[in-house]
Amino acid sequence: MVKKAFPEVVDRIFNRVYVCRRCKSKIRADFSKIKAGKVKCRKCQSKSFRPKRKEKKA
Repeated sequence: MVKKAFPEVVDRIFNRVYVCRRCKSKIRADFSKIKAGKVKCRKCQSKSFRPKRKEKKA
């Protein structure tokens, strides 16, 4: 039986978290800064990010 996660937990794990498309490292930033290209990856200096995907529970 799969339990529902608390909204605070889901917010902390997925809200404002982006993943680098090149090296797959995670970074927390505002959407407006990501969209404007002001945020760079700490590891590879790339500016291309995607939102973190929610994991499927079986």
